Amino acid sequence: MALLDRLPRHLFTSRGWGLLGAGIISLLCAQVMGRRDLLGLGVLLVVLPLVSLAGIRLVKPRFRVYREFSPATVETASATTVRLAVARTGPETGRIIMEERIPSRFGESPAFRFPSRTASGGTSRYEYRLRSGRRGQFTIGPVTAEFTDPFGLSLHRHTIDDGDTLTVTPAAVELPATGLAGARGNDGITATRIRANPSDDDVMTREYRHGDPMRRVHWPATARHGALMVRQEESVTTPEATIILDQRYGAHSAGFGAVFSGQGEDGSDLVTSDTFEWAVTAAMSVSAHLSERNYSLRFLDAAGDPAFHRSPSAPEPDCEEYSGAAGLQSIAESLAAIQLSGPHHIRREHETSLREHSGGGDSGQSVFDDRLIDKLAAHRMRGPVLAVLGRISLAEARALAPAAGYAANAFAIVISDRPAESSEVLEALRLGGWRAVAVDAATSLPAAWTYFDEGDATLAAAAADVRRGAGVAR
Repeated sequence: MALLDRLPRHLFTSRGWGLLGAGIISLLCAQVMGRRDLLGLGVLLVVLPLVSLAGIRLVKPRFRVYREFSPATVETASATTVRLAVARTGPETGRIIMEERIPSRFGESPAFRFPSRTASGGTSRYEYRLRSGRRGQFTIGPVTAEFTDPFGLSLHRHTIDDGDTLTVTPAAVELPATGLAGARGNDGITATRIRANPSDDDVMTREYRHGDPMRRVHWPATARHGALMVRQEESVTTPEATIILDQRYGAHSAGFGAVFSGQGEDGSDLVTSDTFEWAVTAAMSVSAHLSERNYSLRFLDAAGDPAFHRSPSAPEPDCEEYSGAAGLQSIAESLAAIQLSGPHHIRREHETSLREHSGGGDSGQSVFDDRLIDKLAAHRMRGPVLAVLGRISLAEARALAPAAGYAANAFAIVISDRPAESSEVLEALRLGGWRAVAVDAATSLPAAWTYFDEGDATLAAAAADVRRGAGVAR
C-alpha cells in the first residue's frame, strides 16, 4: 500500500495500478519460465488499463451545471447558501467524484458524488454554505469532475463549468440617531405649503379644481369668496444627502506596508488599507442610516466624479444618485470591490511633498476644486454633506472648507493612523462651517458618529453663521 500511495493518482486507480503491476510480473515470469499462457495473461493485464485510460480521455462525459446563491449578494460575516444542480448531457460513465473549487478563505472545497442518492430526472442537486469576513468579489467554482471507466481502472479529472461570481458587500453598522437631519425631522421629509391666496385667513385654501374631492372643500372660505375653495395641499419633498468618499491611495497609506492587496489567489485582490476599510464601512453605514430616513443619496469622490466609476462591482459605474431600497443595494454592491486609486508606489522621501502639492499622493489629480464645488452648488442646501476622508493636507482642508456653505449641514470624518496630528486640518474645516472629527481605524464608528451631537453649542452656532456667509461667495 505504501508503494501505491507513491504512484500518480491522476492516471489509474489502485485497481488499475494493481493490474499493471500484475501484468508486468506475468511478463517477467513468462520470459523466465517460457510460458506462453503467462505471456498472454501479462499482455492482457497491461493492455486493459492502457485501453481504459485512452478511452476515458477520448470519450469525456458532458455535464450542465446550474449555480445559485441565496442571497445573491451577501454581507460580510453573513452566510449565503450555494445551490448546485448538475445534469449529465453526455454518455454514461462509471463512478464520478465532483469538487467545487472555492477560494481558500472560505475553507475546504466541498466534494460530492454524482449521481446523488436523491437524483431525479437525471439531475443531481447539492447545497452548501459560504461565509466571508472580507468584502470583495470571489469566483465560486468551477466544478471539477473526477471520473473512472466502467471497470474502475483509470481516472480523469476535468473542469465542467466556468464558475460564478459571488459579491460580498460591506455590512452596515447601526448608527445612533443624531442631529444630521436638522430641521427636516427624523423621517427625512419636509412639508412645504403652497399658498393659493395671500390672505392670512386663507393660507390653507385655494380655488377648487376639476377632480378635487368634495370632502376637501373649505366651506367658510367658499362663503367668503363666493366660489368653491378647497384646503391647500402640502408639497412633500425628499431631501438629499451627499457623501464624498476619499479613495486616493496617498490619502490612505502611511508609508510602506500600510496598504495591502487583499484576498489571495482567487483573483479578487483589492488594493486597500485598514483606514480605507473603515471608510468603506462608514459609507455603507451612513447610507443605510439615511436611506431608512427617506433620504436620496449622492456619491462623489474627492475630484467631484461619481464615486464608483472605478469600482469593478458597481452595477452602474457612472451613476452618482441613488434612492430607495434599490439604490441602497446598488451602493452596497458598488462598495463591495471598490479600492484605492492613484499611483501605488510612492517613494518615502517624496511622500510629504506629494501630499502637500498633489492631493495626498495622487499625482496629477485635482481634488476639492471647482469641479466638486460646482457639483455641490447644483444641489445647494437640499440636505447634508458628509465627507469621509483619508489623510489630507492643510491646503486641501482649506480648499474643501467653503463647500460647507452649500449644505444644510456639513460633516467631515478624517481617518488617519495618527489622528492627533490632524488638529490644524480639523480647525480649517471647522472655520469653513464643517463639523469635523479625526479618528483612526480602531475607533468605533458609532462613537465617531455621536461626536456630531456632542460639540459645543456655541461653536455650532458660530459655524452656522460662517456657512451662511460662505454660501454667498466662493
